[in-house]
Amino acid sequence: MTATSTFSIAGAFNGPPTSANGGYACGRLAELATAGGQLTAPVAVSLHLPVPLDTPLSYQPAGKRGHAWHGEDVVASVTAGSGPPPVLEPVTAAEAKAAQDSFTGVGHPFPTCFVCGPERAEGGLALRPGAVEGKPDTVACLWTPGPGLADEQGVVLPEIVWSALDCPGGWTTDPVRRPRLLGRMSAQIAELPLAGREYVVVGRLVHTEERTTTNLTALYDAAEGRLLAHASALWIAIDASA
Repeated sequence: MTATSTFSIAGAFNGPPTSANGGYACGRLAELATAGGQLTAPVAVSLHLPVPLDTPLSYQPAGKRGHAWHGEDVVASVTAGSGPPPVLEPVTAAEAKAAQDSFTGVGHPFPTCFVCGPERAEGGLALRPGAVEGKPDTVACLWTPGPGLADEQGVVLPEIVWSALDCPGGWTTDPVRRPRLLGRMSAQIAELPLAGREYVVVGRLVHTEERTTTNLTALYDAAEGRLLAHASALWIAIDASA
C-alpha cells in the first residue's frame, strides 16, 4: 500500500494564475497513485477544487482510491479507471500545422497558462490548438518538447504528457465565450515522447450537456504517425469572472 506522500506543485505549472494546470495536477497525482502499486494505470483523476501552487499538499491512499488534501479540504481524488480511454484518430502533421496557424489566443481566459497561454513568457509547452479544417469539433497542433520538460535521458516526464493532453481538449469548444476548467481526466501513456522530436496533439469534442463537455485527446509522433498517449476528459463551465 502506498504511504501518505507530501508534495507541492510549483508556481511555474499554473493554469489559472493562482492554481495548477489541471492536466499537470492530474498527472502528478496519477504518478503518486501508481508508483507504489496502490492503483494500476490507467487511473481517473477528479479535481474538486483549484489545486494551489507552491503549497504543501498530501496524497493519502484509501483502499481503491486516493485523495489529495490541502489542510482539511480534499482538492482531488484518484480512482481506478474503467479501462483505457477511446483512441482518437490522428491528423497529419500538415493539418496540425495549418490548425495551429489559425490559433490566435485572443481572449484566452488564462493567458499565462503553462500549456497554452499566449502570454506565457517562457518555460511552457506553447501549444496552439486550432480548428482542423473539414473536421468538426476537432483541434490540433504540433509540439516539440524542450529539454527542460524531460529527464537527463531526454525522456519527457509523464505529468508533462498529461498536460499536453489537457488543454487542447478545452479548445474543442469556445473557452473565450464560456470558460471551463478540467473536472476529470483519465490518460493512457504507451510511450513517453522525447525532447526535440516533433509530435501532433489532436483533440475532439464528443459530448456537451448543460455545463459540462467531454472530449478526447491524443498524442502522435509527427513523422511516423505512432500513437504515444491518449486521454478522455470532462470539463465544467465556470463563471467568466471566476
